[in-house]
Amino acid sequence: FARALPKHLSPERFGRVAITALTKTPKLQDCTKESVMRCLLDLSAMGLEPDGRRAYLIPYGKECTLIISYMGLIELIRRSGDVVSIRAETVCEKDEFDWRDGQVTHAINWREDRGALQAVYAEAIMKSGEKQTAVMTLTEINAIKNRSRSGGSGPWVSDFAEMAKKTAIRRLSKLLPLASEIMDHVTRDDDQYAMRNVSRPIMVARLPDNPFAKIDAPAVEIIDEEVQP
Repeated sequence: FARALPKHLSPERFGRVAITALTKTPKLQDCTKESVMRCLLDLSAMGLEPDGRRAYLIPYGKECTLIISYMGLIELIRRSGDVVSIRAETVCEKDEFDWRDGQVTHAINWREDRGALQAVYAEAIMKSGEKQTAVMTLTEINAIKNRSRSGGSGPWVSDFAEMAKKTAIRRLSKLLPLASEIMDHVTRDDDQYAMRNVSRPIMVARLPDNPFAKIDAPAVEIIDEEVQP
């Protein structure tokens, strides 16, 4: 952990938070030691703690799985230095909401019940002043939830709105000019593994310079494994 952690986190603090997470969720002690260590090492490389706010350790059978929260994703993206601000918000049926030409207007009457969640959006402002927005409907969010490894348990059940925000931020991250290291951290999330395995890949074929050349192996590269709604 000491070799992997960034300077803002001490190994001692990280160890205490990890032990607290294991204590709060006794079923994690039934998971394999290898899977627990893999999740903790991934987190230490990201510079995040399994504190139940930025990241969760969730038992999935005998496997410990790592789920990054929307706050954890925001922290990772902010570290890129290219994003001035980033946020995610839920949209409910009684809110006033409009999304036109990439611009969002959203008004909430906090004095009344907002009604059921209908959509979620994420918005980022770059250093250049450029604004990027991603909007997802409840149907699109549920499609992601149903394909995820932990869609039937963990934060998808206890903190659905937070996971919906995370889904929108993940969608938004694909539109941002983030460094490859930051993108690796953003996409390193056990909650997405099942989705990757069952989704139809979006592929691009690389053709040889000579169209008559013999191709011994498929010249295909998977560029995005998430099915776009």
